[in-house]
Amino acid sequence: MDEVGESRAALLRSGSGAADEVFTTILTRSPISRIDIARRTGLSQAAVTKAVTPLVAAGIVSEHAGPPRQKRPLGRPANPVALVADALVVLGIKVNVDEVIAVATDLQTQVLHSARVRLTEHDPATVIEAIVSLSAQLKDLLGEAAGRIAGVGVSVSGDVDGASGMVRESAIMSWAGLDLRAELTRRLGAPVVVENDVRALAISEHWFGVGLGTRSFAIVTIGLGIGSGLHVNGEVVEGTFGVAGELGHLPLASPDAICACGRRGCVEAVAGTPAIVARVSAAHGRAVTIEEAVRLAHEGDEAAADAFGEAASLIGTAIASLVNLLGPELVIIGGEAVRNFDLFDSTLRAAFADHAFGAASRCRILVRPHSFEDWARGAAATVVRSLLLPQADPVSEPS
Repeated sequence: MDEVGESRAALLRSGSGAADEVFTTILTRSPISRIDIARRTGLSQAAVTKAVTPLVAAGIVSEHAGPPRQKRPLGRPANPVALVADALVVLGIKVNVDEVIAVATDLQTQVLHSARVRLTEHDPATVIEAIVSLSAQLKDLLGEAAGRIAGVGVSVSGDVDGASGMVRESAIMSWAGLDLRAELTRRLGAPVVVENDVRALAISEHWFGVGLGTRSFAIVTIGLGIGSGLHVNGEVVEGTFGVAGELGHLPLASPDAICACGRRGCVEAVAGTPAIVARVSAAHGRAVTIEEAVRLAHEGDEAAADAFGEAASLIGTAIASLVNLLGPELVIIGGEAVRNFDLFDSTLRAAFADHAFGAASRCRILVRPHSFEDWARGAAATVVRSLLLPQADPVSEPS
């Protein structure tokens, strides 16, 4: 990072609680007046000005002149301040079993450049090499702006400890006990954040998506696995041990169903794409793809319809359990399977209605397709968050 980038990142990391609150408000609601910042944060206007002044001096926030004096309303002018979104740049990388997707974004995770590479193997060494290569590509594309890279965020499915950057277990990747952050920090020479992929997506939706302005919401993703990210009372839930919201591993299915994690009865063991494909393949006595399973279900094939129906019922029941426990106002359903959500929709919602307790049934269920670039933006959002909340999500500095 160049000298300007270093000073800007250091300023954000050194902020007090009030300063972080002010900057987060500007980050998510720019442009906004100091008066409105004070109203939203509960801080005095003097405290807001104290927090904004060094941000303006550092070039992270700009001051916008209001309308011409003769057109201004009477009283103190409410000139807005605005984020200089490209004051710092972050890289976000989403790791999939067959592909790695990388984006360079500004502070609001708007994509500046993107790159991706297919994987023929997904062992740690191969994936790390792909991440290093993609990071170098993005730096070349950024040119001079590469000197303002504040960090690299990497998101991976599974049991990921965001505090340490350790991938404790990822069944999809067949990884266990991988200190991914330490290795990437050494190879990239930049601060690195490693986070669970759905939790990273929840951070992104909280600040820059449909979760903005809600007190509590959850993301449920349907695809190879069944994931969940939780946002409760203004904070993304990480769990004391780095595990929270593992909806796919609630033991709601038959004990006969064996999950990729090695346990029995997990929702994912019946509702994940591999489980649906396996069930339809067994019924037809040959291997089918997920695309063929979808086609068969649409054509009224009984085995395919039953497979999707049971998956939808289990997911709806699991969502009801989550809503009964946490009481979010919104559940966002995403993941690669939502392109075929018509096969889940009515059964999922009926199961949710059957099991949601009392007023919990008023929780909205919103379907929101996410591209893999959106997932990579979620990884980028973890870096922005780590600049403001180092205690919750510390960034590893290169040695």
